[in-house]
Amino acid sequence: MVGGDSTPVPGRFEGDIALVTGSTRGIGAGIAERLAAEGADVVVTGRTAEAGEAVAERIRENGGEAAFVEADVRDPDDIAALVDATVGAFGGLDVLVNNAGVETDTGAGEASMDDWEFVLETDFRSYWLCAKRAVAEMDRGSVVNVSSNHAFLTMPGKFPYNAVKAGINGMTRAMALDFGPDVRVNTVNPGWVDIDRTTEGMSDERRRELEAIHPVGRLGTPEDIAGVVSFLASDDAAFVTGAHLLADGGRAAVMQDDTLPDYRARRE
Repeated sequence: MVGGDSTPVPGRFEGDIALVTGSTRGIGAGIAERLAAEGADVVVTGRTAEAGEAVAERIRENGGEAAFVEADVRDPDDIAALVDATVGAFGGLDVLVNNAGVETDTGAGEASMDDWEFVLETDFRSYWLCAKRAVAEMDRGSVVNVSSNHAFLTMPGKFPYNAVKAGINGMTRAMALDFGPDVRVNTVNPGWVDIDRTTEGMSDERRRELEAIHPVGRLGTPEDIAGVVSFLASDDAAFVTGAHLLADGGRAAVMQDDTLPDYRARRE
C-alpha cells in the first residue's frame, strides 16, 4: 500500500477500554480515534479541555464511545484521578497508551533545571506513574509507550528530549519484565510526523527536502503511528513485549543523505 492510509480493523478492541495520554491533538488524537474505530471505549485526556472535548465528540460522531478527562500528567494526583475516572466511566481499563510529550530546543550545555524537570516529568515520569496506576486495574492488558527515533539517532539542540526518549526504551523493557505475564509493554518510535509541533511554519522547500530523503517518499501521519500502536496493543502482537518498533519511513536505514536518490520524485 502506497500512501498514508492505515485501515482500521473493525472489532479488534470490541469490549476494551483504552486511555490515551496527550490525546487532544496530533499523534495522540490519531491514536484515540483509531482505537475507537476498532471498537474500544476511549478516554481522551490532556490539559486543554476544548481541544480534548472536540476529539471525544469526533469519536462519538463516528459511532464510537469516548469521554474527555482533563489532567496534567506532571501531577501524580491528576494521574491517579485520571485512571479512577476512566474506570468510573467505562468499568475497567485494558489499554494504556503513554503519549504525552513536550520538548525544548536546548543543548546539553544550555538546558536549565526547569527544562530538565519540564521534559522528564511530562515525557518520562508520567509514563511510569500512569503505567503503575493503570496496571493495577488490568486483569490482562497492554501498555504502549510512544517514544521517538531520537532514542537511536539525534541532532544538536534536542536535550533532554533525546535522552528521555532513549530512556523510554529502557523503561519499556523493565515494565515488560515486571508487569508480565498478564500485561504486555512495548514502544513505538516515530520519526518525522506531519503535526503542528513539527511542521508548523515549515517552508515548502524544507518539506520537499524532508520528503525526498525518506525512503517512503513522504513524511509520516498520525494515522501511520496509530496503526502501529493499534497492532502492538492488540492480540495480533500477543507474543510481543519489551520491544520497540521504529516507525520513521526508513530514515534510520540511511548512513548519509548525500548518497540518496530523490525518493519523492520516484513516487511521482
